[in-house]
Amino acid sequence: MQIQFYKYQGTGNDFVIIDNRTNFFPKEDTKLIARLCDRRFGIGADGLMLLENDSETDFKMVYYNSDGNQSTMCGNGGRCLVAFAKQLNVIGDTTSFNAVDGLHHASVDKDGIVSLQMIDVDGIKINPDYSFLNTGSPHHVQLVDDLEHYNVKENGAAIRYGELYGKAGSNINFVKKIDDSTFALRTYERGVEDETLACGTGATAAAIAMNATGQTDLTSINMNVEGGKLSVSFKKEGNKYVDVFLNGPAKFVFEGTIEI
Repeated sequence: MQIQFYKYQGTGNDFVIIDNRTNFFPKEDTKLIARLCDRRFGIGADGLMLLENDSETDFKMVYYNSDGNQSTMCGNGGRCLVAFAKQLNVIGDTTSFNAVDGLHHASVDKDGIVSLQMIDVDGIKINPDYSFLNTGSPHHVQLVDDLEHYNVKENGAAIRYGELYGKAGSNINFVKKIDDSTFALRTYERGVEDETLACGTGATAAAIAMNATGQTDLTSINMNVEGGKLSVSFKKEGNKYVDVFLNGPAKFVFEGTIEI
């Protein structure tokens, strides 16, 4: 069977997207999903997404990591799926959709910047050397001095598979402060098992963690990731972060068909 696919990227975080509104895709075939994401034997991507019908909102987002397993929320993936839905004329400039972590609202401006509302965040665990929080996916956040030369894959894997997070693991984010409004970020992603050029839920987690730990008092923060620039804005109500938005580009790369 041949399937049509679309390739999108958000600050270098790249995704295979399939229009599954007719429910034709074999969703339980983890080996197929992993092959489609393989950069040598398939299309190549950090993850795969299905756009599906939803009875309550404009569409449903179903996300898989590149290892073929269905996963938790992906922020850049969500932004790319919004851009895809707009390309298909499923939505206009604004939308609401359901994902694994619940309802999301989003908008697309005239320059193609997608602003995606993330879940409210509380229950941040602050430790002397790191913070842990869930922004739709679990994230470990820690400051490092020489981020440019830091071995993200080796050190990220050591924490991800270490005793701290057990079998479930966590995404691991390494951050460097540039100034009060800007931080640099590199992320080791669980499920990809490598550093990615960007991570949307990671950028969101890092921005909130920097505010929660007193690295900045600002509530709109620029995040410089390896694949470009993202921004995160939020409101703080006590120890809870609400109206959290992840903002950045989401770009169509190419489309094609592949035999499965």
